[in-house]
Amino acid sequence: MQQKDEQITQTGKQSIWERIRQLGLEPAAMRGLTLVATALMMALVVWVMSRYYVSVEGRRAAEVKAVVATQSRSSEAAALFSQAAEPAAESDAIRRELNPDTILPMRARTEIISYTVQAGDNLFSIAERFNLRPETVLWSNRYTLGDDPHFIFPGQQLLISPVDGTLHRWSAGEGLNGVAEYYQVMPDAIVNYPGNHLAAATIGDYSSPNIAPGTMLVVPGGKGEFTDWRTPRITREEPATAVNVGPGACTGSYDGVVGTLNFRWPVEDHTLSGYDYAPSANHLGIDLRGKMGDPVKAVDNGVVVYAGWNDWGYGNMVVVDHGSGWQSLYAHLAEVDVVCGQEVYAGDKLGSMGDTGEAEGVHLHFELRSDEYGRVNPWDFLQ
Repeated sequence: MQQKDEQITQTGKQSIWERIRQLGLEPAAMRGLTLVATALMMALVVWVMSRYYVSVEGRRAAEVKAVVATQSRSSEAAALFSQAAEPAAESDAIRRELNPDTILPMRARTEIISYTVQAGDNLFSIAERFNLRPETVLWSNRYTLGDDPHFIFPGQQLLISPVDGTLHRWSAGEGLNGVAEYYQVMPDAIVNYPGNHLAAATIGDYSSPNIAPGTMLVVPGGKGEFTDWRTPRITREEPATAVNVGPGACTGSYDGVVGTLNFRWPVEDHTLSGYDYAPSANHLGIDLRGKMGDPVKAVDNGVVVYAGWNDWGYGNMVVVDHGSGWQSLYAHLAEVDVVCGQEVYAGDKLGSMGDTGEAEGVHLHFELRSDEYGRVNPWDFLQ
C-alpha cells in the first residue's frame, strides 16, 4: 500500500513538472527554486552564528566579571593591610597643609664682614672657613697683620672679603687707575663690584674719583705684594743690611768657613708643628715640632751674620751665611748661644727651641735662602 502511494506521489510530481515545461516556465521555476534554497541556507547560517556568539560573549562577560571581582577583593585587602601597617603615614597625609612661605636660595655675600679669631685658628683654617685663598685673608688684613701670618692671635678682629682678591682702604689723592694697576685689575672691576656701592654716573673722573677717604673697597681678583722687611738677605759681606730688623743685627764684615751645601736637619723632630712652606701666604719656611729647650743646630758650616732679637715677629733669631749665596734662618729661639761673626760647623748648637716673638706654641721656624733661587722649600734640601 505504501509503495503504491509513493508511486502516485512520484507520478504527480512528474505531471506538475511536465505541465510547467509545456507552459515554458521551466527556467523561471529553476531560478525561483534557487532563490528559495539560498534564502533558506542564509537563514540557517545566521541562526548558527548567532547561537555561537551569544555563547562566546556570555563566557567572556562571566570571565571579566570574575576578574573584576578578584581585583576588587585584592585592592580591598591591600588597602586594609596598608592602613594596618602605616596608620601614622595615612594620618599625616590627611593632615598635611601647604606651606604658604616662599623659600629663597642662599645668595652670594657681597659685603665685607668682620671675624674674631678663635683659639687654634691660623691663616689657612680661617681661609678655608670662608672658602677663600689664604693670601686673600692676608692681603685683606695687611693693615693689621703687616704681611706676616704669624701675627694672627685669638681675639683679633680680621676683615673677611666676600671674594678672592684683596681689600683697599681709600686714601685722599688716590686715583682709580693707579690703584687698579697696583692690584693688577681694571678700574671697572672695582667700580662695578656691587659691594663697593660705587655709581659710575656719580664717581666722576677716575683720576680723582668721588670716593670718601677711609672707604674700604673690595678688589675682586686683585693681587697684593709682600714686603721683605722681616728677614732681608743677610750675607757675611754686608750683614748690616738687617739693621732695621732688630738689635740682633751684625755690623761688621766677616770671613770664615764655607759650607758643603749638604743641609742636615736643625732639630731631631722632622714633623710640622704649624705652618708649612707656603709662598702664596708669605710663609717662606717650615715650622718644626719640638719641646722647649731642645737644641737647635746649624744645618751646614758657615758664619753667623745675625744673632739676637728680631722686631718683626721672629723673636730670638739666628742667621748663618754658608757661602756660595746660601743662608739659613732659625727663629723663635728661647736662647741664642752664638755671636756675630762666629764660625760654626754643621751640627753645632746655635740656641734652644722656644716660642719668642709672634709664635703660637713652641716650635722652630726654619728657612733656607739662595741668591739664585730665593727662599726655597726646605723639604727639598734637608737630609
